[in-house]
Amino acid sequence: MKTMMEEQKSKGRNWISFRVKPHEYDIIHGYFKKTTCRKLSEYARKMLLQKPVIIKYRNQSADELLTEMVKLKNELGAIGNNFNQTVKRLHTLDEIPEVRAWLILNDPVREAFMKKTEEINNRMNQLYEQWSQK
Repeated sequence: MKTMMEEQKSKGRNWISFRVKPHEYDIIHGYFKKTTCRKLSEYARKMLLQKPVIIKYRNQSADELLTEMVKLKNELGAIGNNFNQTVKRLHTLDEIPEVRAWLILNDPVREAFMKKTEEINNRMNQLYEQWSQK
């Protein structure tokens, strides 16, 4: 356990304060926001000590791709839900022999479609998670 004196030494005890004009502050804060630094003081300390600063980079085309993927994922989910509801509705009409035969013949197709829809949905979620972290 650290003593009070050790804790004060480890935090730093010297202050450097200076004033900047509003537009200068906006510029500095804009640069700070593009970094991974959590506090402006951390960013300023690194810059003044000429230590490396990690800059966050946003790829506009990747952002647009992610937006499109989310739309496609939602559409795919809606199509899958509509298809599943339609087939369930047909199951209520299974007393008609033609409908029953169609359902039996097309059940593997429905299962494959639903499985593939889920697979695509999961993969799109994985890609979204990957890209959104960058």
